[in-house]
Amino acid sequence: MLRKILFSLTGIFCLAISFNLKAQDSTKAESPKPTISGSVDFYYRFNVANPVSGSTNNYTAFTNSHNSFELGMASIRADHSFGKASATVDLGFGRRAEEFSYTDGELGANKNGFLTLAAVKQAYLSYAISDHFKLTGGKWATHVGYELLDAYLNRNYSMSYMFTYGPFSHTGIKADISLGGKTALMVGIANPSDMVTVVTPPKFAIAQFSTGTSDDHLKAYLNYQGGRYDVGASLNQIDLVLLGTISDKFNIGYNGTYQSRKITDVSNSWWGSALYFNFDPCSSFGLTLRGEYFDDKKDVLGFDASIFEATLSGDIRVGKLTIIPEFRIDNASETIFEKRDGTPNKSTATFLLAGVYSF
Repeated sequence: MLRKILFSLTGIFCLAISFNLKAQDSTKAESPKPTISGSVDFYYRFNVANPVSGSTNNYTAFTNSHNSFELGMASIRADHSFGKASATVDLGFGRRAEEFSYTDGELGANKNGFLTLAAVKQAYLSYAISDHFKLTGGKWATHVGYELLDAYLNRNYSMSYMFTYGPFSHTGIKADISLGGKTALMVGIANPSDMVTVVTPPKFAIAQFSTGTSDDHLKAYLNYQGGRYDVGASLNQIDLVLLGTISDKFNIGYNGTYQSRKITDVSNSWWGSALYFNFDPCSSFGLTLRGEYFDDKKDVLGFDASIFEATLSGDIRVGKLTIIPEFRIDNASETIFEKRDGTPNKSTATFLLAGVYSF
């Protein structure tokens, strides 16, 4: 009798497992395929001064070269969602990717020793608790500023000073909250900016308030990051981005940022402001003029000067390929650049030609 009961229970258990496996197979079959995207960018930069000292006369991210053909970054990204959960893996290879993840890689000054982390631009998981509330954990590109890491998402190829000396990425957890209409709030807690792993407990608070008109002709983003990043050292940054559409051919962007730092009870700050004028007379061609004022007269970042830069970029679009000829002038209040003979100078000019492909 006992053997019959055990046999029956075993049969029921096996049927249950079989049903569960079939259900899982069915779930897998219904799961959508991931979305794969990517990009590659390539550029040549020539500084008109061509200093004999070998100086590149460059103080902004991703274009620190002179008279050299350079691969910026090769990128591959996968996005997948199923039900309320989703995940993103975004990998980059090349100088641009390594500069973006500058705290990762082989042991050295300010590096963590994890080689493979230098290729991880973004990697995060999300879960939508409701239509109005989503949680995300992992590493993602910063919400601060107007410009973005991937070259194909910017109209200028060279980067602004504000992008270069602001945060690049955050690793932590955040909540995206819809407040109705075009208004939303993001709040989170993360490691100190640009650090995927830390050995000390300090954390940063991050936040973004965004809103816009119903027709999207005006959008506004108020951004924040701040916290303690070392013993006796902290920073706070407030950043504003405004996007205005004047017509289907012309729009204007604005970015203003202010960052204060406090080290052993001594406070200093730097700030910047930029306008972006974007004009597209036709679908295959566009022009962007960036005018940026960057103030580091309190020597927080080592300039002890203010800098004005103007960058004019053309976007020639051939399908997924964009060719960007660019001319840039940087003018400082102090002699931070070099002339041909190596003597100090307050200004410099640069030509750049880039190719960007995205898919």
